[in-house]
Amino acid sequence: MTRQLEDTAEPPRLGADRAPGLERRSAIDAVRLRIGMAISLGLLKPGERLPDQEAVALGLSVSPITARRALASLAEQGVVVRRRGRAGGTFVADSPPTEILAELSASPAESQAVNRLVDRRLLFECAVTHYAAVNATGEQLDELERLTIQMAEATDWSYYHRMDEQFHQLVGTASCLDSAVEVYHETLAELYDYFIPYPIEKLHKSNHDHVALVAALRARNVEEAVEVSRKHVDILHRTMFMGLSQRGQ
Repeated sequence: MTRQLEDTAEPPRLGADRAPGLERRSAIDAVRLRIGMAISLGLLKPGERLPDQEAVALGLSVSPITARRALASLAEQGVVVRRRGRAGGTFVADSPPTEILAELSASPAESQAVNRLVDRRLLFECAVTHYAAVNATGEQLDELERLTIQMAEATDWSYYHRMDEQFHQLVGTASCLDSAVEVYHETLAELYDYFIPYPIEKLHKSNHDHVALVAALRARNVEEAVEVSRKHVDILHRTMFMGLSQRGQ
């Protein structure tokens, strides 16, 4: 379900045809920003190894060539370093240039626009969860539970984000809201374009919400399921990059 693009496809532009106030960024600049901000915010630590290029592409929902070019650009600027050999890979630099990291930040207008996008998803999330509690099949509930297990076993943010996206897409599908599900999936996809790498320990903690949601859906407890989803999405105001940046300032 991950929106994987072929290398030959035209790279998407972050903010193009999106909510008013979002800046138009090339796909490469968007990846640079998302990784740079994660480093600035301490979510990616000096010396930390990044997933391989393909995993970075899948985790950030971009093409492999976009991920490769973004990482190459960050390496040229000293934000990350590349090492060869069996223990090689791409690592966060021990001392990334502060002036480069300062350039890799979201504008206030962009942060405000993403906050509005979170609000839009919050509205849809409560609606699809309500109807998923009524309409979800046993097979869909089993698949949702399987995804929570995979997220619990994830060892990096890339794999977790991919399973997380599949989980929420399936909740939407289970609602049986027909064309409204397409709108929900579009909103979900827009928001995923702004997710940044996060420590796996914190993502595992977030997965507790998924486990609680599946239990509420199995019990057909509409009120509890909606409340779990509401809290799960509402916290994005404080845990996505715009909330973290504002707190840092």
